[in-house]
Amino acid sequence: MLQLKRVTSQNKDFQQLVKDLDAFLAVTDGDEHDFYNQFNKIEGLQYVIVAYLNEVAVGCGALRPFDKETMEVKRMFTLVDYRGKGIASQILTELESWSLELDYKKCVLETGIRQAEAIALYEKNGYKLIPCYGPYLNVENSKCFGKEW
Repeated sequence: MLQLKRVTSQNKDFQQLVKDLDAFLAVTDGDEHDFYNQFNKIEGLQYVIVAYLNEVAVGCGALRPFDKETMEVKRMFTLVDYRGKGIASQILTELESWSLELDYKKCVLETGIRQAEAIALYEKNGYKLIPCYGPYLNVENSKCFGKEW
C-alpha cells in the first residue's frame, strides 16, 4: 500500500531520493545539468512529500512559494523500478491539495524538453504549457507548465 508522508527537506529519505534524481538528471540533461542544478537546492523546503511503498521510499515531490498565490513544484521523482504505477500522479495530487490548504491558487513548474515522462505526467494531470518564467526565460531546453484551481 502506498503511503504519502508530508515532511520537510530534512527527511533522510527525501535527501536520498534527490541524490538519485540528480544522478538521473546528470545523464538526461547532459552539459546543461549544472545550469539547471543551481535552481534545485533543497535546503529549507518546508513542503515535501515522500511516497512509501511497503515502507520503502520510492518517490518524492516538493513545493516552494513562488509568489503570494503560486507554488512552484520541485524535485518530482519516482525510482525507475516503480514508474508506471501512478505514484507520481498521487504525489502531484497531494502537493496540489497541500497548496490549496495553504491558500495558494495555482502551481507552476519547469521541466526539460528531454523529460518526456515528466511532460506526459504533467499533461495527464491537467497542467498546461505556459511561458517560461524566472531563470528559465529564453532557455530553449525548458518547458514550463501551470495549473490553476
